Amino acid sequence: MTYLLLAEKPSAAKNFAKALGGMTGMYNGQAYKVQTLFGHMLEFVEPHEMVGESEKKDFQSWEPGTMPWDVSQLNWKKQAQKSKNMKTGKVTSKAGAIQDVKKAAKNVSAIVIATDKDPSGEGQLIGWEVIQAIGWSGPVKRMYFIDESEKELQKGFKNIQDLPAYDKDGEYVKADVRSRWDFVSMQLTRLATHAARSKGYNAVVRQGRLKSVMTKLVADQLALVKAYKKKPYFEVKYKDENGNVFARKFDEDKDSWRFETKADAEKDKMNYGPSVVVQDSKTKKETAPGKLLDLGGLASILGAKGYKSKEVLATYQKLYEAKIVSYPRTEDKFISTEQFNEMLPLVDKIASVVGADTSLLTHRKPRKTHVKEGGAHGANRPGTVIPKSLDDLSKYGTSAKAIYETLAKNFLAMFGENYVYDSIKGHIAKHPAFTTTVSVPIDQGFKAIFDADKETADEDKDDDTSSGLGQNGSPIVAEGVNKKPPHPSHKWLEKQLSKYEVGTGATRVSTLSEVTNGKTALLTDKKGKLDLTKTGEIAAALLEGSHIGDPGVTEKLFKAMKDVGDFKVKPHAVLDTATKVIKHDKEVFYRNAERLKQKVGAPDASMQKAQPKPKTEGVYKPTGEKIRFNKVWGDHAFTSEEIEKLLNGETIMIQVKSQKTGKTHHVEGSLGQGVYNGKPFWGFQRKKAESYTRENAPFPKMWSGYTFTKEDEKKLRAGEKIKIKATSKKTKKPFEVGVTFEMREYKGNKSWGIEPHFEPRKDPNEYTRENAPFKPEFSGYKLTKQEIQDLRAGGKVMITAKSKKGKNFTCNVSLELKEFKGKKFWGLEADFG
Repeated sequence: MTYLLLAEKPSAAKNFAKALGGMTGMYNGQAYKVQTLFGHMLEFVEPHEMVGESEKKDFQSWEPGTMPWDVSQLNWKKQAQKSKNMKTGKVTSKAGAIQDVKKAAKNVSAIVIATDKDPSGEGQLIGWEVIQAIGWSGPVKRMYFIDESEKELQKGFKNIQDLPAYDKDGEYVKADVRSRWDFVSMQLTRLATHAARSKGYNAVVRQGRLKSVMTKLVADQLALVKAYKKKPYFEVKYKDENGNVFARKFDEDKDSWRFETKADAEKDKMNYGPSVVVQDSKTKKETAPGKLLDLGGLASILGAKGYKSKEVLATYQKLYEAKIVSYPRTEDKFISTEQFNEMLPLVDKIASVVGADTSLLTHRKPRKTHVKEGGAHGANRPGTVIPKSLDDLSKYGTSAKAIYETLAKNFLAMFGENYVYDSIKGHIAKHPAFTTTVSVPIDQGFKAIFDADKETADEDKDDDTSSGLGQNGSPIVAEGVNKKPPHPSHKWLEKQLSKYEVGTGATRVSTLSEVTNGKTALLTDKKGKLDLTKTGEIAAALLEGSHIGDPGVTEKLFKAMKDVGDFKVKPHAVLDTATKVIKHDKEVFYRNAERLKQKVGAPDASMQKAQPKPKTEGVYKPTGEKIRFNKVWGDHAFTSEEIEKLLNGETIMIQVKSQKTGKTHHVEGSLGQGVYNGKPFWGFQRKKAESYTRENAPFPKMWSGYTFTKEDEKKLRAGEKIKIKATSKKTKKPFEVGVTFEMREYKGNKSWGIEPHFEPRKDPNEYTRENAPFKPEFSGYKLTKQEIQDLRAGGKVMITAKSKKGKNFTCNVSLELKEFKGKKFWGLEADFG
């Protein structure tokens, strides 16, 4: 009676072995073997391989007349997952790993799916598809665990559960329907691509459940930003000696006291004079800490700090495997009582690592908003393994320190007390219509640790805190402006998707990573700020009026997929919705394609279909074989004389223009065989760097704005280091640097070039506040010499700076050792307290 445990990946298998006592053995009286999987082991074959011979052509076609498909004709055949190295063309398959599972399953009494438990049922699908592939007909069981700690894996092993047949297993059914729906929806990409290409836009226009919604939401918001027209107005307000502003509620249908010019408002101001302030009420209020973050919220915060979704996902996974953070793909926003009790003894240690003040962590009892029963893995939080310091996390990835610090402080916030403040309402005695409401902080509570609501807000909110109402108010002319729509950002998009409950946090992050990377990217992500690529503009234009781009439709689809898992809806009914969406959106795509030029402009050079390069042929004399090769290399067309030399096996020198810089340079090479996408070809091959020496290698005329003299070249070819004055491409500022002429390697390619030798950057920890270099500017405010001296003495300086929205704000700044994306530096730290 031996159980075969299917672990999702090698790292998980190692954790199982550690928890149970080895890859094979006996635990709790039950014999077992651990077998590793490698994530998804199978994939659907191409659609034309799922149908009969007479239908193959239609299912392979990208022509609109062949779609939507009749999905009842698909046999849903799968094959071992394959991956192709785009550089070498080599294809690898997981067929061998599947055979390893089959061998391991011989003579076992049951197979146990011991993959992660995902909200989407993905873990169940990974296990079942391998079990089906090996033809197993014996008992199948399930092992659930919250994380891969020894305690949880041991607990999960002791509570292994029986599973019904795969078609009666709701988790599997849910995941299987989702994967089939996504497979069928490839028709949307084919249709969108064909529609775009029919109008001259040579692009692959990806569409899908979540990526289309993301693209449409961003496009619609960008349209609002573009259409926005600033309309300033002026009105009379009151201001007391504490800086509190008293205003009237404006009804544009009734009121006429807002003016287009300041002069008119100044005239209106003559109707008002100084008045005492009347306090109407004073109410003590409290605010509890915000919810625990999911991966979507965490990634949106880090996106604004410059960390890409792809990097955050990969790094978080590594931290999870090391048990430093909890399970990534959870949809829980709370933790269980058991999880709370497990983490409670670790609170002070976690606080010490992230620099949180333990004297603020006085709420050591479970909060009903954060701790409740139910859920699966619990909300994203620190793991049970506590790092010695944040610096120890650098080995896991660029964003590791930022991930842990943000996650830990968000978790620790629930151990802080409530934020307590007085909400004070008041008005101007002589003119009661002028009112205000201010908040006077009494106890910062959890906000002194971490304010999740503030950190995940997609817009900067005005600070309504005050020291209290003043005694007297005076009329002022205040300038206002109609509200500008916020530019779409990672935080903004996360809010929109959360509102529609579209996908889990992890799914949203992985999809955003997908649509912001690669040649077919739909969006760009610069420090959390989202924009459309040219392909994204085309996709968005085609999506106007579509179902696949409608978040409401997608929300219903996600719900239907959940209902399938609860057997409230039949799988075929959900799959039928894909055909309905494709049928509807096919007409929409082609109708919208008629207006593509109007919407996105004419196809640029990058969108125009590449013309095949002209070929030439002849006998390659060194081998005597007849060969065919491109007559053009780069922007250089070979002359008849050059072709003859190449066919003779000679080396020639040609002049080409760099596509990147536009500058011309010489390239030496000869005919040779290469491999592209796994296929051999004949063509002009650049002479390899290894065949040159420093004395005869092609030498650049200039580097970073500096033009080399003949004397410079002579010294560099002799192996000497020379000092030059170059210019930074980024800042345009001059700098001095020592350079040598070296053979370098980048992404496996070797070349000769200029190698700079910068002086090693001094460790910021070696500086003190008195001598540290820093930028003496904050949000548009430039520090005076006296203010810089005060900061270096350890003091704080009050400044009035300007926000991104153009509003003035006051804060204190100090000079501190800071950290961004894993790099430490000295800079100004704002304090708004």
